[in-house]
Amino acid sequence: MIEFRNVNKTYITGTEAVHNASFRIEKGDFAFLVGSSGSGKSTLIKLILKEEEPTSGTIIINGKDTTFLKQSRVPYLRRSMGIVFQDFRLLPDKTVYENVAFAMYIVKATPRHIRRQVPMVLSLVGLSEKAKMYPNELSGGEQQRVALARALVNNPTMLIADEPTGNLDPDTAWEIMTLLNEINMRGTTVIVATHAKDIVDKMKKRVIQIEKGNIVRDDKKGGYDGEI
Repeated sequence: MIEFRNVNKTYITGTEAVHNASFRIEKGDFAFLVGSSGSGKSTLIKLILKEEEPTSGTIIINGKDTTFLKQSRVPYLRRSMGIVFQDFRLLPDKTVYENVAFAMYIVKATPRHIRRQVPMVLSLVGLSEKAKMYPNELSGGEQQRVALARALVNNPTMLIADEPTGNLDPDTAWEIMTLLNEINMRGTTVIVATHAKDIVDKMKKRVIQIEKGNIVRDDKKGGYDGEI
């Protein structure tokens, strides 16, 4: 599903954000990516999304070497991924339904497929009754659920969530993580970058810890003992 082989990333400033990273995330896995601010978590995600290019090493996604993928092919790679951010990134002038449908318009889905798929995914995240509302009429947790629905609507093989609970209170954050776990149990690979130590400890999923660009721990038993 995702494999890094001796991947390095050094920025033009000379900062080595990732050093000799090697790991493999299989189809159907749920993995937490943890580390302090500036540890290299965000760079790892950007490398997966092809927002950044590695300085050296090999990155394989869905069985294909994407290390030197042409820029014109990147949008097609990203269609296999659902992406959720801390700040939701919803379109304020569009309803919940329209925000989710927009992700399907981009990939030129048929109107019939959109009409069938959007209500289905809104039901999955518990927002069927909010379809006609706008983002500013929703709570933070509801907005993140819309973001999840948008990420899932094109049936991606993997879901990448970058600090998805960072702007949420503890109870709402746990609701979102429970939903992510349910999505994973349906077969979607889930990767979550987070600082939420309590959530990491409670969920007992695989933990990949990065510090100063180095992967210092890869524990499939889950839980985390140090500082995130």
